Amino acid sequence: MYDYLDDLEARTIYILREAYNRVDPLAMLWSIGKDSNALLWMVRKAFYGRVPFPVVQLDTEMELPEVYEFRDMLVKEWDLPLLVEMCPPEAEMDQTLPPATRAATRKTVGLRNLLEKHKYRGIFAGIRRDEQAMRAKERVFSPRTLDGDWDFKDQPAEFWDQYKTDFPDGCHVRIHPILHWTELDIWRYTKRENLPVVPLYYSRDGMRYRSLGEKNITFPVASPASNIDEIIAELEVTKTPERAGRSMDRETEDSFERLRATGYM
Repeated sequence: MYDYLDDLEARTIYILREAYNRVDPLAMLWSIGKDSNALLWMVRKAFYGRVPFPVVQLDTEMELPEVYEFRDMLVKEWDLPLLVEMCPPEAEMDQTLPPATRAATRKTVGLRNLLEKHKYRGIFAGIRRDEQAMRAKERVFSPRTLDGDWDFKDQPAEFWDQYKTDFPDGCHVRIHPILHWTELDIWRYTKRENLPVVPLYYSRDGMRYRSLGEKNITFPVASPASNIDEIIAELEVTKTPERAGRSMDRETEDSFERLRATGYM
């Protein structure tokens, strides 16, 4: 197992360094969840204990209290260059979208505003292919228009860890260094590296969060797993999808596709 985790880590660090060498300026989105925390840890490994670009939280002021507490603790402990981008209110979103999808769109618009202000050429995001069907279509280096539009049918080929990193003006690049990881990989790595996580991932009264999002559109799922070993054991056998607690995933069939096509993470 440990050779396998080392291989996953090495590939991620290679992607991080390749992007840092080829794309400028850069920023990293930080959701404060298990995936972006693991990615942030590997950023610190890749750059010898420092984070050489802004770490951005797209804030809707709707995160769970434990998430904000964890953010403030880790910013201090890891000396993170945090940048908080406040997202516009839900009333300004596309009212034709279903309610939970409309709420999730706030971060899409928040990211668009961030790019307009800071002109980032590349954005790191901690998404994985196994999370959701639309994310399975992603590339490691994924070009977007400046508005965030994504044509998933027209993406550069990526063979043998060779990535296209030069893109024309009028676009930015989403970079996904842990695209090849799974949920189980992340938890095994978190255990091995002894990484801190938001306590909401652990069961309380028979319920826990498998995926963290805003408190109005994310809910815990039934689970007795109260520590990392129990979470790993559960994931080795469960057939319940990771995003079972995300209400937007249960709305109209094309909701997530519409979100991703217009810039959602």
